[in-house]
Amino acid sequence: MRKILLLSISAFVLCALSACKKNKTEVTTSASTEIYFPSSNNKDWQTISPNSLGWDNSQLEQLYPYLTSKNTKAFIILKDGKIVVEKYFGTFTADSSWYWASAGKTLTAFMVGIAQKEGILNINNKTSDYLGNGWTNAPLAKENLITVRNQLTMTTGLDESQPIKDCTLPYCLNYKVDAGTRWYYFNSGYTLLDAVIEKASGTDYNTFCKTRLKDKIGMTGLWIKKQDSNNVFYSNAKSMARFGLLLLNKGVWDDTPILNDQDFYKSQINSSQNLNPAYGFLTWLNGKSKYILPGTPISYDGVLIPNAPLDMFSALGKDDQKIYVVPSQNLVIIRMGESAGDPYDTVSRFDNELWAQIKKVIKF
Repeated sequence: MRKILLLSISAFVLCALSACKKNKTEVTTSASTEIYFPSSNNKDWQTISPNSLGWDNSQLEQLYPYLTSKNTKAFIILKDGKIVVEKYFGTFTADSSWYWASAGKTLTAFMVGIAQKEGILNINNKTSDYLGNGWTNAPLAKENLITVRNQLTMTTGLDESQPIKDCTLPYCLNYKVDAGTRWYYFNSGYTLLDAVIEKASGTDYNTFCKTRLKDKIGMTGLWIKKQDSNNVFYSNAKSMARFGLLLLNKGVWDDTPILNDQDFYKSQINSSQNLNPAYGFLTWLNGKSKYILPGTPISYDGVLIPNAPLDMFSALGKDDQKIYVVPSQNLVIIRMGESAGDPYDTVSRFDNELWAQIKKVIKF
């Protein structure tokens, strides 16, 4: 088992609106911290007690019934890479598999970064370079405005009103506005990124993920695709936690770069466009001055999850599948389960409620 000494990712601080005209994040430097990585070829994973971290054990014990009441199946907290909390509920076990839903979008963005570093695609190229002309029902001139970057940022300009929900067939993908001029959370445009990777790499998406990522960090899991529709990743909870740890350490597993492109990584976890600054490359960002939620074009003032650390970024999926990454505290928190109460695709009231409970435990 190897460890490395690294300077943890800088904490993001939200500018006061009076101090800056644009949505920017001030970067500060935290103390150097030793990050632990579990072996990629066995199930051993070091633990650390909440008491040794100065966490409130009584509040932690109260957190568990709350999680139970919210239909949670698995809940894991990593601190500096070590397991502080690993809890399963009901019949769910460490080996049980569950869907990531839209939390898998963040995984797909990461795979696009790997593909670009390999030189087999460029996110600034038009999507039709990989899928061919006619992959949408838009006029060709409008289709050619859509780039892989637009797919990564929910700015394809395609019409979310579809004859079949989440359909990826050309007749379902109609022009609404020019690419890059409107942010709208639209599954179909994103989903075709797996086809872009397959065309660019000449291999199927599951194989690409396995050889470039999963085998290298000890993840299990599988993409399961519904014909001409969503592609959903399923795994156990610790595999989800492994991916979160990889994100925390800037795409490097121990001393092995998995995403050897820091420019792409930084783009993934920072505002990818000005329309919705709380969105990176298929990744949700806290600490921004405004945000747009799925299902609406309305921009709301304020941070996405007020109770959470401002520098947190997240992979969020339907029915409250969560990967929270907090660089300033070297924290990774994952939650799998059924809906906690709100039928939302990604961000829900549960995020802020859960962080209110977590704050009582960690006291940040």
